[in-house]
Amino acid sequence: MTRPITAGFDGSEESLAALAWAAREAVRRDRPLRVVHAWRFQPHSAAGAADRDTQAGWVRGATADAVRTVTERHPELTVSVDVVEGHAVEPLVAAAADAELLVLGSRGQAAVVGFLLGSVGQQVIAEAARPVVLVRADDRASAEAAGREVVVGQQGGPEDSAAALRFAFETAAARRAALRAVRAWTLPPVFAYSPGSLKLLDDAGGLEPYEKEALAAALAPWRERFPDVPVTEHVEMGSAGQVLLSVAARAQLMVVGRRAHRTPVGARIGSVAHGVLHHAPCPVAVIPQP
Repeated sequence: MTRPITAGFDGSEESLAALAWAAREAVRRDRPLRVVHAWRFQPHSAAGAADRDTQAGWVRGATADAVRTVTERHPELTVSVDVVEGHAVEPLVAAAADAELLVLGSRGQAAVVGFLLGSVGQQVIAEAARPVVLVRADDRASAEAAGREVVVGQQGGPEDSAAALRFAFETAAARRAALRAVRAWTLPPVFAYSPGSLKLLDDAGGLEPYEKEALAAALAPWRERFPDVPVTEHVEMGSAGQVLLSVAARAQLMVVGRRAHRTPVGARIGSVAHGVLHHAPCPVAVIPQP
């Protein structure tokens, strides 16, 4: 089965930018584009009283107009459309399961909007089994021009960020872009080290060389698989979110991994992904880690 690139659409400027981004990515990856518009009946809409059928007509018309713009720009693209009534989270999570990746709009600098309601984007990211990309309203194709990097965060051992690294290398290869792999490190309390870890640090010559070796080891299989992707290894002291944001201005896409955290009020994404989504000026891809 060929997985589509799926875009969530709700008529907002953010979702229009997400749809345009998804269409470009579908063309690059030679994938079909799927558009999902989930909507809820509003008895007292901004346009005045209207019955459900009338509002459904507005929704379908707005979606058709947006899709028409995309197909005029990319006539070779195969596009399917699903318009469903109901809360957005469930159909978007379901759509993500069948997609190569799901693309949503983001307001940034505020709550992640993603789709219809402020909390929806974050819920979808936390629950989606596939990568989710968040795109701002001011995103333009020119930002993907040569010279801007794909930036990916790496942490832990080789397997801990494997999914994010794979996505980042595949995307950089498809765009013929350079990749910057970022590993941040801090000084933990001395008691956090076991005798075995202290020996590893001593063998590596200190904490920073140890972190550099760890990043190189994590990148090695992907550099071998994608030899044409230029890679910059970036190791810097600081919090992961701060270090990633410090290089965000040079990025055409930022890639971060996430492990969903369950709380009494629902799933939550990690603090690094949360901070980058709020403040990075470029699109952000959030990749579920096993």
